[in-house]
Amino acid sequence: MKLIRIFLAGIFSLLLVTGAKAQQVLTLEQAIDLGLKNNFDIRLAKNDAAVAANDNAYANFAFAPRVNGTASKVWTNTGTKQEFGNGNKRDTSGIKNRQFQGAVNLNWTLFDGLKMFATRQRIQAIEILGEMGVKNQVENTIAAIINSYYNIAQQKQQLRALAEQMSISEERVKLSDAKFQTGLGPKTDWLQAKVDYNAQRAMWLRQQTTIEQSKASLNQLLAIADESTNYDVHDTIPVNLTLSYGEIQENIHQTNPQLQMAKQNLEISRIALKEAKGDFFPVLSFNSAYNFNQSRANAAVNQFSPVFNQNKVFNYGFSATVPIFNGLNVHRQVKNAKLNIEYQQLALDNQQSQVNLFLRNAFKDYEYYKMSLTLEEESVDLARENVMVALERFRQGVSTTLELKEAQQSLELAAYRLIQARYNTKISETELMRLKGTLLK
Repeated sequence: MKLIRIFLAGIFSLLLVTGAKAQQVLTLEQAIDLGLKNNFDIRLAKNDAAVAANDNAYANFAFAPRVNGTASKVWTNTGTKQEFGNGNKRDTSGIKNRQFQGAVNLNWTLFDGLKMFATRQRIQAIEILGEMGVKNQVENTIAAIINSYYNIAQQKQQLRALAEQMSISEERVKLSDAKFQTGLGPKTDWLQAKVDYNAQRAMWLRQQTTIEQSKASLNQLLAIADESTNYDVHDTIPVNLTLSYGEIQENIHQTNPQLQMAKQNLEISRIALKEAKGDFFPVLSFNSAYNFNQSRANAAVNQFSPVFNQNKVFNYGFSATVPIFNGLNVHRQVKNAKLNIEYQQLALDNQQSQVNLFLRNAFKDYEYYKMSLTLEEESVDLARENVMVALERFRQGVSTTLELKEAQQSLELAAYRLIQARYNTKISETELMRLKGTLLK
């Protein structure tokens, strides 16, 4: 029995060395770091947040006056011919005139029903929402990277399990061939063992392709070229088996990014209502203007027309615009703003309900996969020992190849279930941390 274990371990190691290339190991921390720097969704969210921050940087200028300047210069060439009733004629052709006009106008809104203050509050709230959107996207991306990274790890574990199956099948082929050569067994046992070995070899090759495809999926999350798959990952999947529902549920309404965004959207809609109500009030403004007008001609049209004329005018004063009736447009906007508040409140309540539901379901999955992991670990140990016993019995000639094949299939299924249970436990753990909003530390 001990010799068989040593032989299988040697064959298993040889298969792994033959199938693996010299590759640099990419750790999960390195993958997350690359994702935070390069991931397209995070970069898009940061861009949106930067736009909101830029708007907020100029929000205070809403209180500043508006100053506009205008200037124009006009050249005029006048040609006039006149004949009067007394027979006199006048020809004033060739009179050229140059006219320059300039003006500076100032308008400063002093009061608009506090709408300016509400606008500034709304822009500030939108900037905060943009920052929350980045955090939410970062949490989602980290979760996706963790799931993708450990998907490669579980695929590698599956490859290792297939290599173990191939080593058992190869030993089975050798034993069946030896029995056939000595007349102790039929040729069909050897043929069937060879077919089973070839099938496992094909699955092993297919599993290598699946690993490369999984790496390509991880590359997309990390925003690196699909060709850059010449790296390896750790094939272990560490799981935290000590999570409790109470600890995760505690303060989750203050830490879940999506709930925080829903609350912020509700706050923005309330500020928008203040903006809409501002249009009910009069607008008081300070106005001032300076106008300059200069005209110069090379000749006078008549004795009363000036050759040179210049005017300078400066004025200032206050104006008030009182809304009297505008087709109830402001009432419509206020009503829409109130409806939007109701909508955002419903959206918040719905998000809270969804978070509670997702949390309960994720924790139930977590508890199930934890128990399943313990059971499948025991099942794999039992199935592996059963294969060793069946292989020794087949060597001694006290069992059939069918008995060995059934034991081998039991080990294959148990190993697959164990790998899936470990990976699913990690997925559930990651989902709980994502809902809690603690993946980004």
